[in-house]
This record gives sequence, structure tokens and C-alpha cells, in this order.
Amino acid sequence: MKLFQQKSRIQQFDLAEDFVKEYGIGEGDFILASRTIYDKYFGPLDLNACVKYKDDYGKGEPTDSMMEALLRDFRSSGCERIAAIGGGAVIDMAKILVLDGAYSVKDIFEKKAVFKKKYPLIAVPTTCGAGSEVSNVSITEMTELNSKLGLAADELYADDAVLIPQLLSELPYSFWATSAIDAFIHAIESYVSPKANLYTEMFSIKAMEMIIHGFRSVIENGPDRRMELMEEFLTASNLAGIAFGNAGTGAVHAMSYPLSGVYHVTHGEANYQFLIAVFCAYQRFRPEGKLKRLNECLAGMLGCKAGEVYTELKNVLDKIIERKRLREYGMKREEIESFAKSVETSQQRLLNQSYVKFSWEQMAEIYSQLY
Repeated sequence: MKLFQQKSRIQQFDLAEDFVKEYGIGEGDFILASRTIYDKYFGPLDLNACVKYKDDYGKGEPTDSMMEALLRDFRSSGCERIAAIGGGAVIDMAKILVLDGAYSVKDIFEKKAVFKKKYPLIAVPTTCGAGSEVSNVSITEMTELNSKLGLAADELYADDAVLIPQLLSELPYSFWATSAIDAFIHAIESYVSPKANLYTEMFSIKAMEMIIHGFRSVIENGPDRRMELMEEFLTASNLAGIAFGNAGTGAVHAMSYPLSGVYHVTHGEANYQFLIAVFCAYQRFRPEGKLKRLNECLAGMLGCKAGEVYTELKNVLDKIIERKRLREYGMKREEIESFAKSVETSQQRLLNQSYVKFSWEQMAEIYSQLY
């Protein structure tokens, strides 16, 4: 039984220029990047590479049509190495470029393709949430389904994960908040996953400790305090990515996908809506076992009693950024049942990794509670 693996080499540099020099980035490289970050930190370096920007393919989270257009551009570029410089959306899109063959995005995500890695991938995160640089997961919205699908395959691991805290220096507060909360969700969901073990738990716990400590520091000292903690948040996101890359995420992610797919809510923000409600439901349905251990760990981090952890966690997160009601995104009450049923139909990979495998009726109850 496989317990743990970390295929990506993890490196850190102070400056973008140091990374470019070390890796010899230039001719023969296909770069997919976030435009603002690339123009500021890499543009002045005059790299002789094939550069494409994520927003050339569309706004918001990745869709199958965006990825299909990206695949065409890469296959016609003649490049032999891929560098993804951006948030989780950029890195998720770039991951499928590594595969050999002329398969469509639909074939890849439906696992009708033969998975053989052909091209090396360097992943450079510019947010502190996705952890995609060290995971084997790519996520896209399948437009025909109006929902997201996740693909997990070892061929999608980046060969190198490169951490450059400098690239997070202008991350707006709201993006920092939702991405850091997303990293926390990766850590907490992977901790209670049935696939978790001692190895993954160490990464999960350390990531949660670092994020909660950072959040409390920001609450105490003000929003600008986060700028002094970007290296810590980037590291915590990376640790959480290693944890969920091995143990997986669960119902929080599964239930967020229809909200993202239909109303285009960003990944981290959508996940945030369901975190407390899902774990309170876990507490009702299965309070003993691994969840009890988690609650004891969180109590130590939050400075409260084990029975108060989700109330205190909610208080902390609400002070970082306020959570909205689902109806504020445009969700309609009549969609509660259809959302729950669509998750049960299309997200079995995640539901099977949940601490409690919810029925659609139980998920509809959570949607109703949050509506």
C-alpha cells in the first residue's frame, strides 16, 4: 500500500531573476502566466520564450474550452518544456500540457486518454492557496455539465515546484484571504481523509498551525501584517498541497463545485462557504475517531476547548474575510436539490475521500443551511 510520495523537487528563490538564471528559462520554453505578475517581474528580463497569458484564453476559473485552446497553442509551439507562473488556475491548465498524444481535454478528464508524460513542467505559484505546484490534481469546469471535474494522475505532478515569495508581494487582501483559507481547507480535509496516514498528517498539521498563527497575527496587527508573512503563507500552502496531493480533499471541495461552475465563484471563496458547515455535520454524524483527534489539535492552535473549535474557527475566519450567504451569489432556492444531486453524481472521487460520505439529502440540508 502506497503511503506517501513527493515527486516534485521544491526550490525557493528570493527573486524571479534568480529563478530564471538557475533554470535557464528562455528559448524552447512555453510559459503560461498571469499577465500582471509576468509583466512586472519577468517582462524586464527579456526572455526569449513562447509566452502565453491565462487571460488570453478566458476570464475566471479554467474551463474545458480554455484548456482546449491552450493545448492547440502548445502543440503548435514546438516547445519542449513548460513553465506555469500563476495561481492554481494557471498551474492546473498547464498540467495537461505534459501528456503525450493528441487527446482532447474531454478525453483527458474522462480518462479516455493514455496517460504518458512527455514534457517537463516547472510550477511557480503566485498565490498562497492552491498548492497545485505539488499536487497531481487538475481541475476544470466542464461546460456541458455546468460543474467542475477534478483529474488526479501522477503524470500531472510538476517536476519542479519553485517558491518565490517576491511574486506575492502585491497580492490583494481579498485574494490573499480566500487563497490562504483554501490552503487551510486542503490541510484540514486531507487530515481527516480515509487516505491520510502519519506522513500526510504531519504536513496537514504544520500547515494548519502556520495558517492559524498567521491569521491571528493579521487580526491582531492589521491587514498589512500579512505582507511580512507571505513566505510563511506560501510555505504553508505548499505543505497543505503535499498533504492533499497524497490524501485528497473531500466534501467541502465537492459541494463547492456547482457554485463555482454555475456562478463562477473563485475556487478558494467557494470552498470557504462550506468549510464550517461540513465539519459541523461531520461532528454530528461521526464525532469519534479521527475527528476527535483533529478537534484536540485545533483546540491547541485556537486556544479553546475541543468542543468549541468550529465556533472559534468561524470567529477567526470571519475576522479575516466575511463569508456570504449562497443566495448572495445568485443561487436560487430551487437549485438546492439539483446542486446536491449533481455533486452525488459527478463528485464521487471527492465524496469517497470524505470523513463522512454524505447522501444528496444530507448535502441538500447543508446547502439549505447556508442559503
